[in-house]
Amino acid sequence: MYKSVIIGTGPAGLTAAIYLARANLKPLVIEGPQPGGQLTTTTEVENFPGFVDGIMGPELMDNMRKQAERFGADFRMGWVNSIEFGERPFKLNVEGLGEIVTDTVILSTGATAKYLGIPGEEENVGRGVSTCATCDGFFFRNKEIVVVGGGDSALEEANFLTRFASKVTLIHRRNELRASKIMQDRARANDKIEWALNRTPLEVVADEQGVTGIKVRNNETGNEEIIEARGIFVAIGHHPNTEFLGGKITTDPNGYIMTTPGTTETNIQGVFACGDVQDTRYRQAITAAGSGCMAAMDAEKYIESLEHGEVVL
Repeated sequence: MYKSVIIGTGPAGLTAAIYLARANLKPLVIEGPQPGGQLTTTTEVENFPGFVDGIMGPELMDNMRKQAERFGADFRMGWVNSIEFGERPFKLNVEGLGEIVTDTVILSTGATAKYLGIPGEEENVGRGVSTCATCDGFFFRNKEIVVVGGGDSALEEANFLTRFASKVTLIHRRNELRASKIMQDRARANDKIEWALNRTPLEVVADEQGVTGIKVRNNETGNEEIIEARGIFVAIGHHPNTEFLGGKITTDPNGYIMTTPGTTETNIQGVFACGDVQDTRYRQAITAAGSGCMAAMDAEKYIESLEHGEVVL
């Protein structure tokens, strides 16, 4: 039996592991199919404090994992199929590991960026295709790029990217945008943003150096064209990884875990959430790490309360 089990190994889960391991609580950390989370798909990370010259995403995650292991965190590969929250201690059904029993659970399963699902996209992630403007915008200084999407996030990213790019073309499959009026007005007032509305992305075009453009279909004429670009930012939303919870943890309408304001506590005592799985706004490595610290401290306090018989279940 474990004092705490952490599900997920992005910045949030690994930070929680470091803190709990240093507290001598020997947490079990369950790694899914993408150890290290979304940062393992990025190249250079330049906005994580402490790295003057930047650091590669996979290297940063590997360093955090080694730091947690140094203090005694136990890492296991597995897939959590379900969690029994109705009895204490909690029981996790983990494919490859069997049943695992624990006093507390930290959910740090992250959110998966939605992609277009078109040819050339997957193989060019990190070679010009990105889902994070604040992470990768700097690498496209003075280059032409495109943003795909029609909501507030897409227009916000387009505006942000004009700080770096020589031109930003916004592609949306309809003539009308979903974004709020204030975001649309702001984007239309930006003379570095051009519009390619009523166009459907068909294929990411690339050469040996990376992305060179995106093929689209004009939905009015049916004609196909290639919009030249060195970067393609897909901003069509994220999907929180919460399906395995079976609806037992309270989420918002989009599936993001809801926590008590100012804490990482969920609707179930002893279950905590951190990182992108509960963050609909920031979604940065540093904010995820900060919330992982919070979750570990909340879990540690809860474990102490259990040991002193102070928790009423």
